[in-house]
Amino acid sequence: MTGVLLQLFLAFDGFNRIYPSNFQSSSNLSEDVQTKMELFNSEHSSFTILLTSGLPISIQISLNYGTLILFTCFVNITASCFLEFNPHIPLLLQDKAELIEGKVDWKGRTARKDEHGGFGPSLLILGIFAFENMATLALAVNLVTYFNVVMHFDVADAATHLTNFMGTSYILTILVAFLADTYLGRFKAVLIAAIIEFLGLGLLALQAHYPKFKPPLCNIYDPTSTNCIQVSGSNAALLFIALYLVAFGSGGVKAALPSHGADQFDDKDPKEARQKSSFFNWFLMALCLGGAISLTFVVWIQDHKGWDLGFFVSVVAMLLGVIVFSSGLPQYRYHVINGSSALTEIFQVFVAAIRNRNLQFPENTNELYEINKDKEAAIEAEFLPHTNVLRFLDKAAVQTSSRQFETPNPWKLCRVTQVENAKILLNMIPVFCCTVPMTLCLAQLQTFSVQQGLTMDTRITNSFNIPPASLPILPVLFLIFIIPLYDQIIVPCARKFTGIPTGITHLQRVGVGLILSSLSMAVAAIMEVKRKKVARDHNMLDAIPILQPLPISVFWLSIQYFVFGIADMFTYVGLLEFFYSQAPKDLKSISSCFLWSSMALGYFLSTILVNIVNHATKNITRSGGWLAGNNFNRNNLNLFYWLLSLMSLSNFFIYLFVSKRYKYRKEEGHEVQIHGTGVHES
Repeated sequence: MTGVLLQLFLAFDGFNRIYPSNFQSSSNLSEDVQTKMELFNSEHSSFTILLTSGLPISIQISLNYGTLILFTCFVNITASCFLEFNPHIPLLLQDKAELIEGKVDWKGRTARKDEHGGFGPSLLILGIFAFENMATLALAVNLVTYFNVVMHFDVADAATHLTNFMGTSYILTILVAFLADTYLGRFKAVLIAAIIEFLGLGLLALQAHYPKFKPPLCNIYDPTSTNCIQVSGSNAALLFIALYLVAFGSGGVKAALPSHGADQFDDKDPKEARQKSSFFNWFLMALCLGGAISLTFVVWIQDHKGWDLGFFVSVVAMLLGVIVFSSGLPQYRYHVINGSSALTEIFQVFVAAIRNRNLQFPENTNELYEINKDKEAAIEAEFLPHTNVLRFLDKAAVQTSSRQFETPNPWKLCRVTQVENAKILLNMIPVFCCTVPMTLCLAQLQTFSVQQGLTMDTRITNSFNIPPASLPILPVLFLIFIIPLYDQIIVPCARKFTGIPTGITHLQRVGVGLILSSLSMAVAAIMEVKRKKVARDHNMLDAIPILQPLPISVFWLSIQYFVFGIADMFTYVGLLEFFYSQAPKDLKSISSCFLWSSMALGYFLSTILVNIVNHATKNITRSGGWLAGNNFNRNNLNLFYWLLSLMSLSNFFIYLFVSKRYKYRKEEGHEVQIHGTGVHES
């Protein structure tokens, strides 16, 4: 525990001293020391694999990965302390060291490429993301059962509470990203958010452990049961306080972590630019590794050993994630924050454009306002060339003769670069909107599909049943194997034909995922028709879930999970790369929030759509609505799935139109326009 406190102290103390300077780092491990560490790492890996050889393969992979990450933390801490107290160590590579513009180390000195950042430290960033998903992914797929069985909400309300929780978690990423980019810094934002998430999970474990904090036990699926009391009062307050602490913490980690990871790579270095693209692929891999153990080990504990123990495992996972992440403190590259808000600058453009709406455009666009690059104030500034789209925003940069020698009011006169950044964000909005229905489909797989599984035969063998909430492990396991194949083989091959570093364009990758999401809902509708037919044929329309399973294997549902898992790999990683690459420099953390915000809107839209569908179909169905009640054998979930499939298909065609018209941002002196079908440079 002392070591953990020391790491947290170093994190906050070191980060409070970050400032831009020209100091250079004065530490570097010798080649001999590095070789010995690699040898020990190799031996330790073999020992880890030996210890876990009796476990299922998904848990083996996750445990081995986690153990190696923790060992790396130990090496990082030891090496840092050794170098801190031995300043006389010679700098073998100082002459060849390359300073990185705009990035500093944890003490505020200019970061050096040979000592800070790169793919090595990014593994620790992937480590906390793996542990965070280990802690929370089980909640995403199993909380609806917890709400239904333990807290006694009916299925529709349980699904609504889950989607509200997920939506809030993702929408809060905007707030945390704003704080990370403007005041806290990305590292500190991730660390604070992880600690808050740790506290929320602890409260959930506490409530699940003590009976006085829960309603009395009863069988919610038994229509004759009369003692099923829904959680209320102070116990309900405790539940939702804990839940939304987890939502805030999880959202904070997701908000700043991808950008902090991307900060470890230099876009000006072709090798590191390719590594950054690989980082986003491995970011999904970290999710899969953490998700694999969460969907198997944690879900199994929740269902068979108790919810309190399951939540406690999540608490431990978050603690390990904090240790892993903070151990990389001396090796990370840090983005320098300046206390100004890039979002405020964007708002200034719209205000200035409205105030200047009556001004005339100059004949030469070079007369639009921009700070002088030779001025000292412009050294760290970003410059973007003027474009001829969304010309009404250019009014914000129109100068008048009376203003030319005055210090400009930023709410009346903005730089061309500010205006171009506003144009970029405005151009991304249609793409952003087209990705919302993807999460609308995901929400159903996390709620209604899990409840479908409770009515089916979950046996793998006569003595072992798979929890329905563990079904997403199938696409996760597939992704664990397909992501390295995609990153190391498919992308390099595609790169040779297209000349694009990522193989195919970001928007092409997103489009593949969108059409697959429509297909997954069509598959879900077909599987639901098959499940209900089995219930009718065996006279089991009123069978009690879990106690009276239908004679149809739950693995039939794996097809829809499998198709959507592939859609995940294309769309969500493609969106992360797209938003990060297109966003202005000072909005990189908020750029990742565009993805999470689109997911938040998808979850909230799911809540709204379920209520609308139930209300619209209340008087035309015997069940009182397509999704009403707890009996899936008598409602019309299959029709709801078909509705989602058609909505997603329509959205895909709209996306084709939007993506075809989108122009990728221009860097000064080098324009790259990537359309849906190709790439060219000018």
